[in-house]
Amino acid sequence: MINTKERTYIPVQLDINWENLEPLYKELTSRPINSVTELEQWLRDRSELEAALEEDFAWRYIRMTCNTADEELLQKFQYFATEIGPKIAPYNNELNKKLVENEYINQLNEEKYFVYLRSIKKSLELFREENIPVQTEIQVEQQKYQSITGAMSVEIGGKEFTLEQAGAILKDTDRTKRQEAWEKITGRRLQDKKQLNELFDLLLVLRHKVALNANFENFRDYMFQALGRFDYTPQDCYDFHAAIETEIVPILREQAQKRQEALGLESLKPWDMDVDVTGKPALKPFANGDDLINKSIQCFNAIDSYLGERLEIMKANGLFDVDSRKGKAPGGYNYPLAETGAPFIFMNSANTFRDLTTMVHEGGHAVHTFLTAGLELNDFKHCPSEVAELASMSMELISMDNWNVYFDNEEDLKRARRDQLIDVLKTLPWVAVVDQFQHWLYTNPDHTDVQRTEAWKQIYERFGAGFIDWSEHTEAEQNLWQKQLHIFEVPFYYIEYGMAQLGAIAVWKNYKENPQQGLQQYMNALKLGYTKTIKEIYETAGIKFDFSAGYVKELAEFVKSELDKIN
Repeated sequence: MINTKERTYIPVQLDINWENLEPLYKELTSRPINSVTELEQWLRDRSELEAALEEDFAWRYIRMTCNTADEELLQKFQYFATEIGPKIAPYNNELNKKLVENEYINQLNEEKYFVYLRSIKKSLELFREENIPVQTEIQVEQQKYQSITGAMSVEIGGKEFTLEQAGAILKDTDRTKRQEAWEKITGRRLQDKKQLNELFDLLLVLRHKVALNANFENFRDYMFQALGRFDYTPQDCYDFHAAIETEIVPILREQAQKRQEALGLESLKPWDMDVDVTGKPALKPFANGDDLINKSIQCFNAIDSYLGERLEIMKANGLFDVDSRKGKAPGGYNYPLAETGAPFIFMNSANTFRDLTTMVHEGGHAVHTFLTAGLELNDFKHCPSEVAELASMSMELISMDNWNVYFDNEEDLKRARRDQLIDVLKTLPWVAVVDQFQHWLYTNPDHTDVQRTEAWKQIYERFGAGFIDWSEHTEAEQNLWQKQLHIFEVPFYYIEYGMAQLGAIAVWKNYKENPQQGLQQYMNALKLGYTKTIKEIYETAGIKFDFSAGYVKELAEFVKSELDKIN
């Protein structure tokens, strides 16, 4: 059963519209607070209201992404974004002011509330009334990315495929088939190149406006504050990029050289990077979406029964939508349901090995949602991405010892583990490219499409350009950034994947050395939610929040040694 939190402040059946919400916000704004006990009750009541709103918004988003072609679902999402969100924003600012100005705030438990109050004070610093309509417009516009890309499909051999389904053909041992699939997918993406460029141009202008309104020189500097990056600076990101270039790119270049030799090719083309080098057909770890869910429950149960039970609860409550289909938004996510205490997992399975890793990744997020469900305030569950992605990326690696549930023979299991470890390393340069590109985009807000294309190419090639010969496909190379959803929908949310990937390698290293202790430390860290600093959460997991060249080198060498054991 799911333990939905009982409401004590807001009506049990609350129809989410502004007429019903405004009296609750007015009551919270005007309520007298005459003791620290009353202040804590006020915080809990506010939290209950916020959780109800978050869950309502979550379902609007989930339903819209499950069927982007349904106009009614889009309108329901947009109603919240345009009619409710903008009206809540000024009240939230007033509530934040009421909190920090309250005479009893200094009597709150400093250790318990330190991280929360730090975030509230930062929100107050950044709030500008004139940004409310701009941010509403951004929210509506950036969803157009889902509609544009969700409608993409290709015809191969007389059959229609979503791009995710067609992507599975890139693992085919027949090079002609791979090339055809890649060219069809790429050609389809390029059809909407202009439309996506225009969408991004608009988002760029709006985001820059938000930054200027809040007295920042550029959107990059604004977002570092808005994302609560208290623990590192833009310069730290550039240093991390450099460490990846120095320590990770050479390992991947060596792996690419081995791939080229094994395939007997003069050069690697874009359609040569996913096929198995042994000449064996693509791994098929499951038959369909239901099989993927059932095998993942088995896998999680084998690690720890608590983990498997969480996925079983989700299955019993219809909290999965995993199969790819036309009209469904691209990508995958785990969406926490703030009141219910469980999440919803959305993905686009095309029956590939990549879908297995997506499922265990989102499953890590799901476990995190359950572990934080009992925290007292809704804000305590709002983990920064550096922590949220640690949960998911660690699970990808921890689960590997139980991947035998997906594979019938030892050779396939070895191939899967080898591919996963190479993917772990490949994540880091791509993260560096996407992050550095975003730094460039927003610190050069007046750039043209041509300059943007050139900047992408220069950054991508600095990190090996995927170790592919792009000479005959320059337009495709220059346009690769458009397939990264984060650039359109969640700007600057990307470097966290790199930081969390390092952390996940360290968690896995601990797990390999002592499975019981390593798993317990991992789960203890996740239970904290965001009640401690990032550094303290990483320390609880038994690892360091560190992305220096030395630490990157140490963990890269560990992954390389594990790869060598498999090979």
